[in-house]
Amino acid sequence: MSLMKYNPLYSPLANWPDFWDDELMSPLTSAASNLDVYETYDEVVVKANVAGVPSDKVDLTFEKGVLWIKAEAVEEKDDKEKKHYSKSSWNYSYKVAVPSVLDNNVEPDAMVKDGVLTVKFKKSEHTKPRKLNVRTS
Repeated sequence: MSLMKYNPLYSPLANWPDFWDDELMSPLTSAASNLDVYETYDEVVVKANVAGVPSDKVDLTFEKGVLWIKAEAVEEKDDKEKKHYSKSSWNYSYKVAVPSVLDNNVEPDAMVKDGVLTVKFKKSEHTKPRKLNVRTS
């Protein structure tokens, strides 16, 4: 058995594999960097990267608390004079659970601006924060 010099900064778990470094998790981490989900006082907001896709090619489905964003665009250029052909495509697919209890009577607001899709869900009145009174005994 060999002796090691004491180092207070050494952790035996430092060489432990990180769960998020796993190759199987890379699709989750890359998708997560293209999504932003947050809550304000009145609403839940989901922002997603859909760069290169026009708003009429973005498909949204909201079912059982899960928002599914699908966006796809194909651009083809064919120039006979220059014997040039190019094809570009963009494809996005996100599924995100929307937290909080939402007001189902209000249609979510969705718009695409500068390659970012923003979907705003209104919160139900009973889920909004409220001030509580404190009694004295």
